[in-house]
Amino acid sequence: MPVTRIDLLRHGQPEGGDRFRGHGVDDPLSPVGWQQMRTTAAAFPDWERIVSSPMRRCLAFAEWLAAERGLPLSVEQDLREVGFGVWEGTDKDELRERRREEYDAFYRDPVHRRPAGAEPLADFGRRVSQALVGLSERFSGKQVLVVAHAGVIRAALGLTLQNDPIYWYRTDVANAALTRLEFDGTKIRLIAHNWRPQPPD
Repeated sequence: MPVTRIDLLRHGQPEGGDRFRGHGVDDPLSPVGWQQMRTTAAAFPDWERIVSSPMRRCLAFAEWLAAERGLPLSVEQDLREVGFGVWEGTDKDELRERRREEYDAFYRDPVHRRPAGAEPLADFGRRVSQALVGLSERFSGKQVLVVAHAGVIRAALGLTLQNDPIYWYRTDVANAALTRLEFDGTKIRLIAHNWRPQPPD
């Protein structure tokens, strides 16, 4: 089976500061976020099609890039970010300061110490895994850009490395950073993670 390359690009910095954004908060990209994504994307001229999360911090850039390069674009609902329940839209520093025990418990055990109403991490991992495997089959042999979220990339790494969800938040995923996976029909390989262009000296 031909190798399918999937490049997962996290959205750039959104408007609204550093807060919990799941699929319940749909902030647009900030001007800085737009520039971050344009800079990363400029290093990769060989994508053959684009797939995007439906969230506008991903989709607006995906639409712009598809138009700019004349590439086909599809939207994958299952690539939206994980739901954070009652933490949706909460400033991270404020939550850390006011509810430190709850905040720390989540990062120690994000599977069992989730915010009230949050999407179960195992369910999230399944929907992301199914979406990515489906894309690798649908676009077999292609070089595909997926514009998505930190949580989606963590779930993709969990699928690739067979990593338990309790460890997913130990992985950093920077704004506008790229993770590359290759699917060959029998296995998935991690080629690169958290890649961003180096600033000029």
